[in-house]
Amino acid sequence: MASVDRQLADNIPSFDKHEDGQAVGVSNWSGVAGQLGLIKSGREWALIAFVALALIGGMELLLRLYEVPTYIMPTPSLIAAALVRDFPLLAPHVGHTLVELLTGFAIGATVGFVLAALVTQFPLLERIIAPYILLLVTTPMLALVPLLILKLGFGYSPRIIAVALASGPMVMINSATGFRRTDLAKIALARSFGASTLQIFMKIRIPMAMPMVIVGLMVGSIFGLLTAVGAEMVGGSFGLGNRLTYYSSLIQMPQFFACIVLLAVIGISIYVFFYWLGKKYAGWES
Repeated sequence: MASVDRQLADNIPSFDKHEDGQAVGVSNWSGVAGQLGLIKSGREWALIAFVALALIGGMELLLRLYEVPTYIMPTPSLIAAALVRDFPLLAPHVGHTLVELLTGFAIGATVGFVLAALVTQFPLLERIIAPYILLLVTTPMLALVPLLILKLGFGYSPRIIAVALASGPMVMINSATGFRRTDLAKIALARSFGASTLQIFMKIRIPMAMPMVIVGLMVGSIFGLLTAVGAEMVGGSFGLGNRLTYYSSLIQMPQFFACIVLLAVIGISIYVFFYWLGKKYAGWES
């Protein structure tokens, strides 16, 4: 009976009014994201730069005034000097982290997107794999890294697998949610003109689900970055996570915070990229 109701829902358009507000999309997935597009004038950018300089200058002043030891918290000037001086040494490790992130994320996002497409078309498959997806979402993938290292060694493989396992479920959950929010009236209209299931999926479901898909990619990539850094800290001799462990063990805090700055730049770049991607390919949802 449930399968019959689902088939009817796919064929009969619904014009119910939803009172839950605007759907989550790439332009309003957080309060910060919704405000990025509102910063347009030079005055606003100047105010943002002024606040940043005030925070950095205030931290520099306070640390010097209270003579905080460098091994506890270095001044921003020391962090900047370490970043410039040691960047040639840190650059290869940035490359290693990016290789792990991009490779693992590409694998996880591809598998997650395909599974999202399949579960929205085959409800039985969703009921079968849902417990395993829930297990992946609720289990920290870092807990599996020592086992993966034991089996695969200290190279790229265990880290890439961990990144894929961390990012894939996020992409799947958000993509499946987007596929299910497709307007049933459009599907019914397409079927009345003889459109096949594949045509409906490619021409209607994917374009209309694009905001949620991009949000899933954004969240999955951030989870992948966190997992990659954590996996590097567990074992191995390369990557920014490994440098964090190395510098903290030597109490070289300027270099330690320089690595954190580089990771912050990577994270912000991911956010900006997917925000731009959403505005370009899913800007209609706003």
